[in-house]
Amino acid sequence: MITVDRLTKTYGAFTAVDDVSFVCQPGRVTGFLGPNGAGKTTTMRVMVGLTLPTRGEVTIGGLRYHDIPNPGRHVGTLLDASAQHVGRTGREILAIAAQTMGLPKTRVDEMLALVGLNDDEAGRRLRNYSLGMKQRLGIAHALLGDPSVLILDEPANGLDPAGIRWMRGLLKGYADRGGTVLLSSHLLHEVEQVADEMILIGRGRIVARGDRESLLAGANGTPVTLVTSLDNTALGAALTHAGHAVEPVGPGLRVQASPEQVGRTALGAGVVLTDLRSGGAGLEDLFLELTSADAREAVAGLAAPTTGGLPA
Repeated sequence: MITVDRLTKTYGAFTAVDDVSFVCQPGRVTGFLGPNGAGKTTTMRVMVGLTLPTRGEVTIGGLRYHDIPNPGRHVGTLLDASAQHVGRTGREILAIAAQTMGLPKTRVDEMLALVGLNDDEAGRRLRNYSLGMKQRLGIAHALLGDPSVLILDEPANGLDPAGIRWMRGLLKGYADRGGTVLLSSHLLHEVEQVADEMILIGRGRIVARGDRESLLAGANGTPVTLVTSLDNTALGAALTHAGHAVEPVGPGLRVQASPEQVGRTALGAGVVLTDLRSGGAGLEDLFLELTSADAREAVAGLAAPTTGGLPA
């Protein structure tokens, strides 16, 4: 378990992390999401003792990182896949780490096989690795000590679609066996598919948290569904009678209810549905709205022409 308690980190007048608190539970993948510069990496660096907090603390299994004996056997980290000696081979990097942690040499081969680096790739020097290969090696390094907690910063960077799918399966299996995973990313779509819970951060503060369904439910907790049927009039009457707000939208109806509730009501009314889907704002829309203060693109998009109707 990871516990972040009122964590604050300032650099002079700049506050990188502002009174952040959350818990990552065993057996779950927690997605830590926010734009670049939102405070994700700073929070993770505090977790593993690379940055000292200004206020608050982070504990892993009830201990601060520097108080954990042989921490690599308990906490696997990937904060920068390139932060290794570029003149060493992938195998050498893992072998040195295994020796430091008191692990058998066979563990190196096991991890190389797990992340899909063959003998030729393992024998190359890090300077000759692609970004995707560095990410795989970094994941192998994080898993080397068979830790109970994983802290990964942008692990999907550089991975191709097959590699991203492999990583999702790996992390999901790890959590299913009781491990705790904290996964940082600005790639919402990838985290959405693997995370049991998501924490959204913007300008150093947590702006939302919860699973996908609770986040999409909105501030009033009411989901929205778009539905089309062979008899929208009858369906609308049945939904209104069931206590759901209904309004016509295009060829169908917009209903303040979950798709399951709408489907059950239609079944009870004997109305055939031709389309049924969630109609609320998507998770990406919510993410962009809540973290808009950090979005560089939003600022650029508001720049007005200044000369002759053309951008200056």
